[in-house]
Amino acid sequence: MKAMVIDKYGKAALRLMEIPLPEVGEYEVLAEIRAASVNPLDSKIRNGEVKLLLDYKMPLVLGNDFSGVVAQVGAKVTRFKVGDEIYGRPHEKKIGTFAEYISVHEDDIALKPVNLSFVEAASIPLVGLTSYQALHDILHLQKGQKILIHAGAGGVGTFALQLAKVMGAYVATTASEAGADLVKSFGADKIINYKADKFENILKNYDAAFDTLGGENLEKSFSVLKNGGELVSVAGLPNGRFAKERELGFLKTMLLYAVSKKITGLEKKHDVRYTYLFMRSSGEQLKIITELIESGKIKPVIDRVFSFKEAQKAMEYSESGRAKGKIILAIK
Repeated sequence: MKAMVIDKYGKAALRLMEIPLPEVGEYEVLAEIRAASVNPLDSKIRNGEVKLLLDYKMPLVLGNDFSGVVAQVGAKVTRFKVGDEIYGRPHEKKIGTFAEYISVHEDDIALKPVNLSFVEAASIPLVGLTSYQALHDILHLQKGQKILIHAGAGGVGTFALQLAKVMGAYVATTASEAGADLVKSFGADKIINYKADKFENILKNYDAAFDTLGGENLEKSFSVLKNGGELVSVAGLPNGRFAKERELGFLKTMLLYAVSKKITGLEKKHDVRYTYLFMRSSGEQLKIITELIESGKIKPVIDRVFSFKEAQKAMEYSESGRAKGKIILAIK
C-alpha cells in the first residue's frame, strides 16, 4: 500500500512510500482509509515534541484519525463486519492514517455518522474526543457555567464550542475578525478579537478554560478563572501530576515537575487546577459523538481538502495557523 512517511524526527518533508499491508490482530479490523484529517499533533510528532511520551520507530506513517470501510476483520472481532463504514482515532501507539490502509482495534472505532460523508467524518475523531474528554471527563462542565475556549474557529475550537453549548454553558472564545461569524453561528456568547483586545483584561471569574494554544495564552488564562476554577490544555506542558497518572517513571516524572514549575506556580497563585490532556482513543465515546452529529446538534467544519499526494502541502497549511475548521486528506 502507499503511505506518507517520515524517516527521522525534524521538519523534513513527508515522502510517499510503498509499504506492506499492516497485520491484523484478532481484535482488530483492517480499514481501507477513505479520508484522514491533518492535525497540529501530526507536526508535533514529526518534530519530536512528544518523544518524551511516545517515541516511534522509523520510518513512521503520520496521521491520527480517519474514516473508511472495513476490509477485513480479526478472528475475535464482534462489533464490525466487512463493508461497515467506520471512523476513529487509532491507539496512540498505532497511528498511521496517512495511508491507504490501517489495522485498528475494534475498541477504537465506531460506525460513521450516517449523515456525514467520508471527508466530513474524518474531521471528527481527534477533535471530537479531545473536546469531549476536556469538557465532560475533566471539567465536568455544567449547565450555566462560564467557560473560555481559545481559538474557537480552529479545528478543536469549532467542535468544543458546539459541545459546550450543547452542555448548556456560557461560552467566551477568542477569534480573529475572519473567524467571528463562524463562532457566532455556533452560539458563542462572548467573542474576543485577539488581534485587537486582550482576553485577560475582559474576562473574570470564569469556571473553566480550555486552552488549545499554549504559551502566553495558557499562562494568561489562569487569571480569568475564579478560585477553584479548572484549566485544561492540549498545547501546554505536561506536569508532574500527569506523569504520575501515566506512570512514566521516576526520571520523566521529575523532569516534568521541573519544566512545569511555572505552571504549578500559577496554579497555586490563582487557586486553579491545571490538567494537561493527552487524548485517548475511545470507540464508546465516538458513539456518543455520533449521536450528537446525527441529531444535528454538532456539525463538522471543513476548511480545505487536499489530495493524498498533497499531504506535505496540507501539513504546511496546518502549520500556517490560518485554517478555520479542519484540514482533510482525501485518500481515496
